[in-house]
Amino acid sequence: MASKAQNIRKTRVRKALAARGALRPRLSVFRSSKNIYAQVIDDAKGVTLAAASSLEKSLKGSIKTGADKAAATTIGKLIAERAIKAGVKDVVFDRGGYLYHGRVKALADAAREGGLNF
Repeated sequence: MASKAQNIRKTRVRKALAARGALRPRLSVFRSSKNIYAQVIDDAKGVTLAAASSLEKSLKGSIKTGADKAAATTIGKLIAERAIKAGVKDVVFDRGGYLYHGRVKALADAAREGGLNF
């Protein structure tokens, strides 16, 4: 469950993103203690264009755990591949109130390497 301070940070980040990139979809990241998830969301239409998570059955053999930088890198490459397949090249990165550090940074760097621009 998110704390009040975490909700305030998340709201502040999303408000800044809305001001900067209203025309671009949002690459949203959620990390739990055991897994990491990423979605490309078109807020204008309210639809998810692409998604990837460390819980997917196809990744179970290739990643040891969903709670490390290696898993975040794998998810970053996968979300970039799926977003480009869906026709999205430019996104706004929504770190969701998390510090741009560790797993969140690893996911972002891998998504950039995969071809997403943000």
